[in-house]
Amino acid sequence: MTLAHRLAQAGKQVTLFEASPELGGLASAWTLGDITWDRHYHVTLLSDLCLRDLLKELGLEQDMRWVETKTGCYMDGNLYSVSNAIEFLRFPPLGLIDKIRLGLTILYASKIRDWKQLEKISVVDWLSRWSGKHTFQKFWLPLLRAKLGENYKKASAAFIWAIIARLYAARRTGLKKEMFGYLPGGYARLLERFAEVLTEEGVEIRLGAVVQQVQSAEGQVKLQTAEGWKTFDRVILTTAAPIAVQVCPQLEPEERDRLKNIQYQGIICASLLLKQPLSPYYVTNITDTWVPFTGVIEMTTLVKPDYFHGNILVYLPKYIAPDDPAFSLSDAELQEKFVNALERMYSHFDRSHVLSFDVSRVKYVLAISTLNYSEHLPPMHTSIPGVHIINSAHILNGTLNVNETVQLAENSAAELLTLSKSFLSVSTR
Repeated sequence: MTLAHRLAQAGKQVTLFEASPELGGLASAWTLGDITWDRHYHVTLLSDLCLRDLLKELGLEQDMRWVETKTGCYMDGNLYSVSNAIEFLRFPPLGLIDKIRLGLTILYASKIRDWKQLEKISVVDWLSRWSGKHTFQKFWLPLLRAKLGENYKKASAAFIWAIIARLYAARRTGLKKEMFGYLPGGYARLLERFAEVLTEEGVEIRLGAVVQQVQSAEGQVKLQTAEGWKTFDRVILTTAAPIAVQVCPQLEPEERDRLKNIQYQGIICASLLLKQPLSPYYVTNITDTWVPFTGVIEMTTLVKPDYFHGNILVYLPKYIAPDDPAFSLSDAELQEKFVNALERMYSHFDRSHVLSFDVSRVKYVLAISTLNYSEHLPPMHTSIPGVHIINSAHILNGTLNVNETVQLAENSAAELLTLSKSFLSVSTR
């Protein structure tokens, strides 16, 4: 949507194809009971300047609400608060030396600027070296497994650096403290306004239009949907790499191999509406491996419960590989597993507190920063004349979030504008 916005502003004729019945992709909204809110959990930081600038353009930035939140950690069957330095120093599962080394690791990572050097060393080796083997096994390893599964063994140190760098970005820009923000109405409001702006700019938006194939011939690019073929000067595919490979049969073998070698993590994300809160923490990191989800995000510690009729919105994400059998579990099976775990974790929780339980499943979410990732990533401009592939896998010095995605689009738009008089932006899932 940001690419379409910039290209249309430059006077280009743009058509945006979206396979889903609504815009937004991973940032789309859905209905929980009679409440409309984000399908997946999102938060805006004060340092997310690209997203905030876009919100300002859309006339929404002044409505943002900024809140200080707390962080919890569930380890060895106990829930701890680690919301500030004093609580961290009191954190019982780690000894004093472990905590000092862990703190120094985070501080050191926040000072690193040459992230490319971190691509050359595995995240396991780097964290073990700086934090120590005990702290790695006790603290870092469960968190890595929660996000990457067994693929943590393939990730480079740049992966953890990107996460730390984002959290420290506000301090680099001189802000006194980091706060989390949300837009009243959630991403549904943002996407509705964005669609209005795009329409005003002349962008044709095609929803529920699955792109089946893209081919280039005689100086033009043909695009096929269920309604037939359409012709454009250029096509920009913003799909995940595995989908781009399927859609573009004319890619060179080396390009296809590079795209196929990008390793993704998927997500199963449950959204729960509850009668009562679970904890005072916005995010609870989980290190115990028996828990079937990889974190607890209690959105109503950030967003006022008034937006949910006084109820509590909780996200329970489970990051897994695209071929994980958990994707085949039914909503009822996942609900039983997840609710059972909540009952074990929170003594005051009862399954009767659950008002609604909905599940989102996405197989290609996060491109894993493997060793020497940037050297193996295929270029955005393909060998097919007039065809470009630009997706979140091209975020090289950051972690996947809305701000980084918008920044990628901003940086790509200027380059694309030099290439043609007419553009097409394609977004499918």
